Order: sequence, then structure tokens, then C-alpha cells
Amino acid sequence: MWSQVVALLIKELLAVLRDAKSRAVLIGPPLIQLMVFGYAATFDLNHVPIAIYNQDTSQASRELVAHFAGSPTFHVVAMLGSERRIDSLIGSRQVQLVLVIDRRFTRDLLTHQPAPVQAIVDGRNSNTALLIEGYANTILTNFALNWEAAHGGPAPPAVLVLRALYNPTLSSRWFIVPGIVALLTQVVTLLVVGLSVARERETGTFDQLLVTPMRPVDILLGKGLPGVLIGTVEASVIVAAAVAWFGIPLRGGLLPLYLGLLLFVIAVTGIGLMISSLASTQQQALLGAFLFMVPSIILSGFATPIANMPVWVQDLTLINPMRYFLVIVRGVFLQGAGIGSLSSQYWPMAVIGAVNLIAAAWLFRRRTL
Repeated sequence: MWSQVVALLIKELLAVLRDAKSRAVLIGPPLIQLMVFGYAATFDLNHVPIAIYNQDTSQASRELVAHFAGSPTFHVVAMLGSERRIDSLIGSRQVQLVLVIDRRFTRDLLTHQPAPVQAIVDGRNSNTALLIEGYANTILTNFALNWEAAHGGPAPPAVLVLRALYNPTLSSRWFIVPGIVALLTQVVTLLVVGLSVARERETGTFDQLLVTPMRPVDILLGKGLPGVLIGTVEASVIVAAAVAWFGIPLRGGLLPLYLGLLLFVIAVTGIGLMISSLASTQQQALLGAFLFMVPSIILSGFATPIANMPVWVQDLTLINPMRYFLVIVRGVFLQGAGIGSLSSQYWPMAVIGAVNLIAAAWLFRRRTL
């Protein structure tokens, strides 16, 4: 049995690796996507264009303007002399924030009265607007604390001292890049496995495979194992790039990471085999793969927290293997999590993988009868 499976495994690997187009699909796009996601998919804001309308023009207001101009988050593109250009600047997206400093700003500071500063934010993208508001409020709070300390004002009754665990710089790249390991591994594995049987049917060699002494389960193993190997190798390359290129710390061990990776690839392989068993052509297999991939990414917690989704959608995510592997890969990278603390993520993927493989074998037998 196993000699026949190994022979089919070698045949599948050679069919993929000897084809120049297949090699290009396995090597080029994942690396390009890694770079694009790693650099472009970020929640951090840098060089946000802002305008400032300073009605006070005193030393205190100029210091506040310097705080905003010196911040890497903001880039001052206009100093306004009146309110007339505010709406046009924001409406044309030339700026995302207009800071309006009242003419009584310094007087209120010297008399220890609240000195309001108006921040007019472009609210068309609510998430970006909230981030800009948070950054601006942080700068203003730091300015107020420095001013009170320098001018003998009363100390604030409470001061927030922030300490971020696992991600001390609060860089969103540390959150995004480990998730890309799961994302690209799923894409590559699903495409390789999903096209395997469909390619045989389209070229007319599948019937020749059926008349060999191999059992349907042997053929299924021979078609699935190449996807497991290729997916594991692809994930290893992405993990190495995440550590060496993007500088993401790998605080945990390789054993908990690769245990989760193996279970995840097996679960995705089962899905790919089901798609491949149902598809008659490679085009149908591609459409089936993408039909699964898009919802699985959205329902995995890759970009948006699962806890924010409706309850019935949260229940739907329980059958998504990518949901569990994202917790594993981010836990190993950032928290140094071990097998014990991740056991609640391993067994659901094992169950999903077993169900997927059984369903794929059943579908495969039905299509070959």
C-alpha cells in the first residue's frame, strides 16, 4: 500500500515542480503577497496630513504646534489664517485633521483653566478617524503635563502609565505578519490540493489511475500528501521571512508552532480534496477554492475580532480551521505560548481535519463508482 502511495506522491510532486507555471505559482505569488501584506496591511498611521489654524500665536501655542509637527504620526501641510479653507481641505482629502487653537489658549493655561483645542477630523472612515483622535489626544495630554510641570501648576490627580505586553511598540505589523503565515499557507495548500484530481480529470489520465491496483483511499492519500508537504514548506519559508526580514520575535518553540501547522494543513487538505473530488475541471476547482477562502479569512479573526461579530456568526467560525491556527501562530510568536496553553486550539482542528478527510473520502468514492 505505502509503496504505491509514495509512488503517487512522487508523481504528484514532479507534476507540480516540473511545470514552470506551477513553480511560479508556488514561489512567486506567496512571497509577493507576504511583502505586500507585511508593508501595506497595517493599522498604524504615519504622516497623516493635517492643517493648523492657530489664533493665539503665542509661545505656548507654538510649542503645541511643534509637538504635532515633530510627531511621526502627523505631517503639517497647511497653516491657516482663517476658517474659510477648513471644509474645502477636508472635503478634498488634502488633510484628515484640522487643529484649531483658540485665541485664549495661553491665557487659560496661565490661569490654570481648561484650554480647549478643537480637532476637526475627516469622519468618512470612522476607524481612521478614531485612531487620529487618539493620537492627537495623546500629544495634547503630553503637552499639558509638560506645561504644568514647567509652570508650577497642580499635578493631575491621576496619570495613566501605559505598558503594552507582548507588543511593547504597539506595532500592528507584529499582529498582521504572523497572521499571514496562516493566510498564505491556506491559499497555497488549497490550490495545490484542489487542482490535483481536477487536473487528472481534465487531462484524461484519471481513468488510467482508477484501473491501477491502487484503492481509492491510496489515491486520496497520494493526492493529499503533496499538499501537506508543500503547505508545510511554504509556511516554513514565511515564518523565516517574518523573523529574519520583518523582525517579528518568535518567543515560543517550534514544536507547538509546527504541531498546529500540521493540524491546520491537514484540515485544509481535507477541504481541498472535497473541492477536487466535486470539480470536473481545474476552473471549477479554482472557483470552489476561492468560494471557500474568502469567507474563511473574514471569519477567522485575521483583521477583525471575532468577539465583535454577531453571535450566530461567532458560532459559524467554530468550523473554520484558520480561526484556531491564527490563535496558535500569534500565541507562539508574541506570547511564547506552549502546547499546554494551546491545547484548546489543537483538538478542534484535529476534529475538523478528521471530518474533512472522511467527507473527502466519501465524496471521492461516490465519484469513482
